[in-house]
Amino acid sequence: MEIQKVSLTFRSIHKLALPATIAGIAEPLLSITDTAIVGNISVDGLESLAAAGIVGSFLSMLIWILGQTRSAISAILSQYLGAEKLDAVKTLPAQAIFLNITLSVFILLSTIFVIEEIFTLMNASGKILHYCISYYSIRVWGFPLTLFIFAVMGIFRGLQNTYWPMMIALVGALLNIVLDFILVYGIEGLIAPMYLYGAAWASLIAQMVMALMAGVLLVTKTDINLKLSLDWHPELSRLIVMSLNLFVRAIALNTALILAVREAAALGDKYIGAHTIAVNIWLFSAFFIDGYGAAGNIMGGRLLGAKNYTGLWSLAKKIIKYGLLISLVLVLLGFVFYYPIGRLFSNEPLVLETFYAIFFIVILGLPMNTLAFVFDGLFKGLGEMKYLRNTLLVATFLGFVPTLFLGKYLGWGFYGIWIAFTIWMIIRGGALVFKFRRKFRPLLQNH
Repeated sequence: MEIQKVSLTFRSIHKLALPATIAGIAEPLLSITDTAIVGNISVDGLESLAAAGIVGSFLSMLIWILGQTRSAISAILSQYLGAEKLDAVKTLPAQAIFLNITLSVFILLSTIFVIEEIFTLMNASGKILHYCISYYSIRVWGFPLTLFIFAVMGIFRGLQNTYWPMMIALVGALLNIVLDFILVYGIEGLIAPMYLYGAAWASLIAQMVMALMAGVLLVTKTDINLKLSLDWHPELSRLIVMSLNLFVRAIALNTALILAVREAAALGDKYIGAHTIAVNIWLFSAFFIDGYGAAGNIMGGRLLGAKNYTGLWSLAKKIIKYGLLISLVLVLLGFVFYYPIGRLFSNEPLVLETFYAIFFIVILGLPMNTLAFVFDGLFKGLGEMKYLRNTLLVATFLGFVPTLFLGKYLGWGFYGIWIAFTIWMIIRGGALVFKFRRKFRPLLQNH
């Protein structure tokens, strides 16, 4: 079979990576905006910040667990594109989207009636619990919309297009910021301040606009038909298996995130406030670096479909190099703006003091995070969902959880939570690098 030529120049990689980075950081930017604005509310600012953090963590868990169809469909489409058989999978996306949204509605209806019990398990109580329930009751209706948006972005990625996902994400993020200021703080004489509830409505409206934009762009900018076919597509079974593996992986991933939130909440209000800030910065940097993971996802699947192992090896080396350079820049910026960054999110002295105590751990972990995030994206494009699942299970239950509870037993306090995160990422990154070298170096030598 003739090896398909895929350009691996600096320009071609960044043509995909830069829009993917912008689209990626727009996602946590929605949460960061809520966190920064809610954290500076004059009425119950600390309680509102804690509630936004707890609800945001729970919604992120649901979205990440059920949003895995995005990676699966992107992998399948890019592999078929590389094999020059794209016409064979044009009816698959509509079936995948229908399956995803149906599942999301079921989960939504299942959680909304027991949400008080869920947030109580996450150590929310009193005024914070009240705010959690009210905030969630608005934000949750954007859940199916977000999964639809994710699926459409996966389709565009599979088609080697990150420009339109970037535009969707940018419109949503900018709209969310504008609406946050208007609805949270109000406009004198026109709109009364809605505080935390205003942040929830801002996010929901932004998600509605993004979903509408995603549907219109998919229909007008691609040949993908959203008309649902009743004939079971042959690749739908593989997509479901890939999604299920990522589903289990996402459960393991969110087990770590939720346990961290729970332990921070148990330490006290100032700790959950500080943890909310740290997690949002951690996620922001993760999605910033993840642009190169997206490039690996998109180009890696296509190169694998074309059996171009030389190109695949070259791609891995280049995206890791670029990702590490970006992470080092973020490390430098983190230390230079150590204190101003905290003040962006809160004006509570106790929260800021607690946050500054562990922020250096977040910053120093960024290079190791790069290895994990970039190879994670690459492995998704290669369809290696089973290995990704096993890696997260090991990292979470043999790395993060034991370290977290050891730290609790030894009295490490808030430091213990972020040391556990560091161990978690070391295992994730190391396992993926080991697997890639072991599997693809022999193919490179024999090709």
